[in-house]
Amino acid sequence: MSDEPRAGGAGEGSPVFGVLGAVVAWGKDGELLPLKGPRHRAVLARLIVARGRVVPVDVLVDDLWVAPPAGAVSAVRTFVAALRRVLEPERAARAKPQVLVTEGPGYALRLPPDAVDAWRFERAVAGGGVVGGGGAARGGGWVGAGPAAQGGGRAAGPAGWAGDGLGIAEALGLWRGPAYADFAEEPWARAERSRLTELRLQAVEQLAAARLSAGRAVEAVPELDAHVTEHPWREDAWRLLALALYRSGRQGDALAVLRRARMLLVDQLGVDPSPALRQLETDILHQADHLANSAATAPAIGAASGPTTGSAHESAAGESTVWDRAVAAYDEGVGARARLEPTVGLLRSLAITGGGGLVAAREQRVAVIAAAEELGDAELTARVIGAYDVPAIWTRSDDEEQAAAVVAAAERTLTALDQRLAESEADAPQSDSAPDASHANSATAAPYADSPTNQRTSPLRARLLATIAMESRGSGSPRARRAAEEAVAIARRLDDPGVLAFALNGLFLQTSYRTGLAPERDAIGVELIDLAAKHGLTTYEVLGHLIRIQACSALSDYDTADQHAAAADRLAAKHETPLVSVFTRWYAVLRAPSEAAYRDATKLLDGAGMPGLQDGLEALAVLTVRLREGRPLDRNADYGPYEPWIRPLLDGDGEALDQIPDPPKDLLQELLWTLLAEAALAQGNKQLAQRAERALTPAAAEDTAGSGLITLGPIQTILDRLRARRTAD
Repeated sequence: MSDEPRAGGAGEGSPVFGVLGAVVAWGKDGELLPLKGPRHRAVLARLIVARGRVVPVDVLVDDLWVAPPAGAVSAVRTFVAALRRVLEPERAARAKPQVLVTEGPGYALRLPPDAVDAWRFERAVAGGGVVGGGGAARGGGWVGAGPAAQGGGRAAGPAGWAGDGLGIAEALGLWRGPAYADFAEEPWARAERSRLTELRLQAVEQLAAARLSAGRAVEAVPELDAHVTEHPWREDAWRLLALALYRSGRQGDALAVLRRARMLLVDQLGVDPSPALRQLETDILHQADHLANSAATAPAIGAASGPTTGSAHESAAGESTVWDRAVAAYDEGVGARARLEPTVGLLRSLAITGGGGLVAAREQRVAVIAAAEELGDAELTARVIGAYDVPAIWTRSDDEEQAAAVVAAAERTLTALDQRLAESEADAPQSDSAPDASHANSATAAPYADSPTNQRTSPLRARLLATIAMESRGSGSPRARRAAEEAVAIARRLDDPGVLAFALNGLFLQTSYRTGLAPERDAIGVELIDLAAKHGLTTYEVLGHLIRIQACSALSDYDTADQHAAAADRLAAKHETPLVSVFTRWYAVLRAPSEAAYRDATKLLDGAGMPGLQDGLEALAVLTVRLREGRPLDRNADYGPYEPWIRPLLDGDGEALDQIPDPPKDLLQELLWTLLAEAALAQGNKQLAQRAERALTPAAAEDTAGSGLITLGPIQTILDRLRARRTAD
């Protein structure tokens, strides 16, 4: 019998199913269908695995229970009846089911060929697909692992399922997590999960090969690098990565990758590299003509543009040779496990350069964390997560999905560390000086302070907590704020300047949970500058100056802000941190705002790798200028994430103002509340006016310039207008 799914009575408007992640179903309108308990989903998943074949009731019973209860057959029939009501809600009471049908001794699903995400994925991989634009694999991880993965949305749902010709990139975008994720331990799902996982890995490599053929080698490198980190035994992935590096102008890195592959295969599997890998190494050493393609002549990322002559060219070549030799020596002597931490250090350095480096570091970070977690070593994972202490000044995340994944990993690792600490103490001999439980459970105390395990893990705990605070920026989460405070408390006890600087950065990003907190942020900036200057922490010294630019702007102390802008620029020039100029240039425009100046400053954001800062900022800045000058506002501008708090000022729908949520708790909240206050005054909405007044009152002594980028002037001005209107009413 063919494995091709049968088409039955179900057709247009029938449900579609997702098994590339948690098992879910979507209705004809794209809404998630309520599948009830785990055994209801297990019946559905088991029938999908059967691909249209009948599954006898007794097989379902054996698959659902290790020791079936007396009423197991009746229970299965109850599950089937419930599923039918969900899958065909409009079916008449006595009408025959068209989707989940009874046939002979059991049940089967009658579905069209495009009704299951896994089936569509298989066809795309089998057909080679085309390189599409969206949904590409990120670092070999799960694409689209958003709300639908937790059963709360449609991150990879049926919205894009119409028609054929699904590209490989889009097909990879259907994955929300491991196949049949909620049935990973079930024997009946094991073979199907393995088959689909292998297909996904082939698809990642197929997509990379297509990009290489299209001359997009630089684009292929980050995904392939993460792919081989997670799946080091796939020789074709190593071959593709080496070829992508070579075509990106990175011959030394390509050779280092091939040496690393050979070391892994020989040392850990006892096999020699394939003839294809050995031949590629020879071809790269001889720069064989056939390795290049016409579209792959771009220089390596970060390479200097323009002609190079004489000693400058020789110096660059010499530095490249030293780098290549060092990498080769490192790869020869260090195993994959030990390479994880240095990899994070490299990503950290890459991120600080900004632009493509920041984007590449962000893309690979989650893959490295996942690789560490797979090893089951909580302390190693904590070091990998906590080593990425890249200073952050903007309180809106550049990638909320990735940030959530990092926070989740940090929380899991914290739990594992605490469990290990508790087990260590349980095995240790008791003494009269052992701390009591109340001390151990204190949020800011050092649990088991005399424990060697705790002395080793406390710095890791501080870095994990700081990471949670950093990646939860702008959320206003009490948990994130507590994490920041605990991280700072631990760091102060440890007397570790590096950990303290990281923790203070996390605390800064959590110091916008309400308006009017510029003095607290300024104090953090003062401490960071002093701490960093004493201990040579240059990037944190720069961060301290940038924080003080923002805080002093909010406090209308522009003379001090000017001094810190100059200091930040001096440090940036000396230590080659180009992203600093983005913030200091925008601050300079804030001091003399004009529409033209803001549009010119926006050019600095192009390619900076900071979408959380860039999206909608130019339009918002121009709006503030026009509003202060009394000129007409642009209704058609792209206000990005700020649209909900700007639109009321443009549309004039007074009743809709009651439904507007509070602005995000970030550095622009005072300014956005002011915009809402303007809309409330213009449209006579008392409820919103009262909300805005309550929110802005704690910041009465401040300016709306807390971002250090844009302003609408003193907050007291808008408060006076709100109070005057309230009194008049």
